[in-house]
Amino acid sequence: MDMALENLSKENLIALLKEKDTSIERRDAAIESYQKINSSLQEEVDYLKQQVELFKRMQFGQKRERFEGDPAQGVLPFEAPAEEVALQEETIKEQITYTRKRQSAHKGRAALPAHLPVEEVEIYPQGDLSEMVCIGKEVTEELECEPARFFIRRYIRYKYAAKSGEGVTTGELPERVIDKGIPGAGLLAMILTDKYVDHLPLYRQKQRFARENIPIASSTLEGWVKQGLERLEPLFEQLKFDIKAKGYLQVDETTIKVLESDKKGACHLGWYWVYHAPLDGLVLMDYQPTRGAVATKEMLAHFKGYLQSDGYGVYEKIGQRPEVIPVACWAHARREFERALENDKVRAAKALELIQQLYAVERKAKEAQLPADQRKQLRLDEALPVLNELGKWIFAEVKNTLPKSQIGKAMRYAMARWDKLSVYLQDGSLQIDNNAIENAIRPIALGRKNFLFAGTHEAAARAGMIYSFFAICKKNEVNPFGWLKYALENIMTINHKNIRDLYPQNFKKLTEL
Repeated sequence: MDMALENLSKENLIALLKEKDTSIERRDAAIESYQKINSSLQEEVDYLKQQVELFKRMQFGQKRERFEGDPAQGVLPFEAPAEEVALQEETIKEQITYTRKRQSAHKGRAALPAHLPVEEVEIYPQGDLSEMVCIGKEVTEELECEPARFFIRRYIRYKYAAKSGEGVTTGELPERVIDKGIPGAGLLAMILTDKYVDHLPLYRQKQRFARENIPIASSTLEGWVKQGLERLEPLFEQLKFDIKAKGYLQVDETTIKVLESDKKGACHLGWYWVYHAPLDGLVLMDYQPTRGAVATKEMLAHFKGYLQSDGYGVYEKIGQRPEVIPVACWAHARREFERALENDKVRAAKALELIQQLYAVERKAKEAQLPADQRKQLRLDEALPVLNELGKWIFAEVKNTLPKSQIGKAMRYAMARWDKLSVYLQDGSLQIDNNAIENAIRPIALGRKNFLFAGTHEAAARAGMIYSFFAICKKNEVNPFGWLKYALENIMTINHKNIRDLYPQNFKKLTEL
C-alpha cells in the first residue's frame, strides 16, 4: 500500500486526502444525526413509559403508599429564607420613605346588630293619663339610616412662643393621605370602596356630590383615586413578596381592556394574573399587558412547591420544573363532563356521580373542621377508592368514544391530567379545586361591566392592587371601607417592619381586641 502511495502523483495524493476528509466529515455527520435520533427516541421512550405507568394506575388503581409522603419532601407551609425577608424589609423601608417624600334563607326576623347606636322614640297613649299607672311597655325596633354625611375637619394648630424669645413651636399636623389636598382618609376610602367594591363609576359619584352641593371636577376625583392608590404601593410590594414565598399557590388569569394601545382605534387586551395562597388567605392580582409566559417571570421564576391551575400551557411548562409540583383542578374536569350531558347523558352522569363522591369527602372534612393530617387520612380512606374506580371506568370507556365528541373530550381531559388531579391526596392542606381563586376574580368581571376599560396600563396595575386587597377583605370577612380608612391613615407612619399589620386579616384581629 505504501509503495502504491509512493507512485501516486501530487495531484492524486491531494485528491485522495480530500476524499478521506470528506469521508470523515460524512461519518461525523452521520454520528451526530444518529445521536440526535437516539436522543429523540429516548425522550419518546421516557414519555411512553410515563404514559404506560399512568394507564396502569388508571386501570389497576393507585397505591395508597404513593400518597403517604416522602420524608425528604417539605411540609406546607413553606417559609421564605431569612436573608430574603431582611432584604424585603429594607426595600419596603426605602419605598415608604420615598412615598412619604413624594406624597341565607329567611327564618324569621333577624336580630339587629348590637354595635349600632340606638335612637329611642317614646310614645305615650293619647288622653289623660293622670289616673292611670304604667304597667309596662312594648318595644318595636326598625333599622333606619341617613345619607352619607359630609363635613369639614378643620385643623387649628396653635403656635406658642418662648417668653425668652428664643423660638416658636406649633402643633404638629397629622400625616395626611394627600399632602395639601382636600380629601381625608375616610372620604378617599369611601370613593375607592364605592368604585372597586360596589362598582360605582366616578361620574356617578360626582353626581352624588353634586346633589349635596359639593362641586368636584371629574379630573379632581380621578387624581384623588390615583394618589390614594399610590399610598398603598409599599403594602402591595410586601404582598408580592409574601405571595412569592408561599409553597402552595392557586393561579388563574382574566382580561381587562386598556385604552392605551399600539393599535389605532382599538383597546389593548391586558391580563390580571391572579395568585391565591389558600393557607394564608392572600390574593394578588398582578396586571400584565400579555398572556405569554413572560408575564409570570416576576412571580413564578423561583417558585417552589404546589402550583394549582386549570392546565393553561404557561402553567404546564412551569410545572415541568423539578421543584414545582403541578396540581390540577377537579372543578374544570367536572365541567367537561357537565358539557357532555347532552352528548352522552348516561356516561356523563356516571362520571359526575363519582366526582360528586369526591366532593362529599371534602364537605365531610370541612364540616368536621379536620386539620391537614386528618383530612389527608380521610381522603386516603374514602376518596382514593373513588378515584381508582373512576380511573378504571374512564380507561375502559374511553376506547368506545369518538375523540371529538364531548364525552370523549371530557374523558381525555381527565386522562391527560390524571396524576395532577390526584396530587391533592398528598397533603391535607391542598384543595380539590381552584374555585376559591375564581371567586376572587368575580369582582373584576363585575367591574368590567361598569367601567368597560382602564385608561392606561398604570391605571390597570393600580386597579389590580386595590382589587387584591378587597379580595383579601372578602375572604377574611373584613369591612373594606373600615380597613382602607385605617390603612390610609397609618401607612405613611407605620414602621416598615410592621407593615404586615396593615393586611386586612390583621386589621380584623386588631378591631376584635
